[in-house]
Amino acid sequence: MRVGVILKSLTQAFGVPLGTRARVGCLAKTRQPTPRENAMGFLKKFIKNTFRDGQQDRGHSSFENLSEEQLEKHLKVAAYDGFALTDAVRPSFDLQVIPRAGYRHDKYTDERTGVDIPVLMASASREDVFDLFIDLLDPIGGEVDVVLETSHEKHNGRHEDLYREHIDLPILKSTLYDFEEMLLNDGCTGIAVLNPRIPVEVQFDEHKLLIIYGHDLSEFESVLEQHGLERDDDLKFITEAEHVHSSSDEFSQLFGEMRYRLGIDDC
Repeated sequence: MRVGVILKSLTQAFGVPLGTRARVGCLAKTRQPTPRENAMGFLKKFIKNTFRDGQQDRGHSSFENLSEEQLEKHLKVAAYDGFALTDAVRPSFDLQVIPRAGYRHDKYTDERTGVDIPVLMASASREDVFDLFIDLLDPIGGEVDVVLETSHEKHNGRHEDLYREHIDLPILKSTLYDFEEMLLNDGCTGIAVLNPRIPVEVQFDEHKLLIIYGHDLSEFESVLEQHGLERDDDLKFITEAEHVHSSSDEFSQLFGEMRYRLGIDDC
């Protein structure tokens, strides 16, 4: 399994190199297309660059050879068995992984050093996931560092990480609430909040999954359980199969506004 970036604090503590994030392409709408144009544009870019680790041979996609009607119908499905998706991502047409709520224990193993970092990975329904993310920030501490990830206007899996140190958690939370819709629904935006003094990191990634790294994750696990998530170490996430992201020019603009509000410069 490949998981998200281990930021400076965890690099220092565990000796893990940066740049471990597996990437997919992000698709931005540049105008208001018809439903069929939107669906087919989604598909053309998707087939080229949205394969993930552990999939079948590159070039074989469940989205190939679909009619426009089939594709449009699939992209409009917003819930599976009561689990509501955000607009950021959709699973494969053949539903290699059916999204559902829960969490699992995992670990990130650095191939170079052999060091294991404990990980919690969680998935929550649309109506719960943002509030859960906000509550997971409390155990981090009163002053935190923030990393914004953007793949707007990027291609071939490229992305940009933007770093801001030393921000009071109440100020950060207030700003995040102001941009809740974008953070929930933009498949080109991710955010990580960390405390390099513990160290611990909470990610709300582009797939709207929650990923927590650190030595002692018991407080974070309690928050997951308080939100009704159950542990299932066999749980599969949408990142572990073919999937597609979505974004828009409006979300790209809002990302820039949030970045400005947080005082984040280019890295």
